[in-house]
Amino acid sequence: MKKSNIIKDKSFDFALRIIKLYKFLIEKKEFILSKQILRSGTSVGAMVRESEQAESKPDFIHKLAISLKEANETEYWMELLHKSDYIDTTQYESIKKDCKEILKLLTSIIKSSRGRD
Repeated sequence: MKKSNIIKDKSFDFALRIIKLYKFLIEKKEFILSKQILRSGTSVGAMVRESEQAESKPDFIHKLAISLKEANETEYWMELLHKSDYIDTTQYESIKKDCKEILKLLTSIIKSSRGRD
């Protein structure tokens, strides 16, 4: 039986939500911010996947640190989209909750990986 990888699963699901948000924004004729959030929001999971094939422990930590930065950037774009009324409070709070959870997971994994030598 294959063991579940929570950060891998959550970051993939988050990327799917970001793609749906991107499609929604395109319908509203928002092309600049939508591309930014699409890039950063889907990069989170891509870097998590890259970390699975890391060449070393420092490489693993580095790839997850990039994923953390991308998640933080995505949170910024979401806040900007909310404050500029492209997404409503319900949409914002829902996706923000997912992003915060990913940020916490990544931070925890990075901290525990640095502590294990």
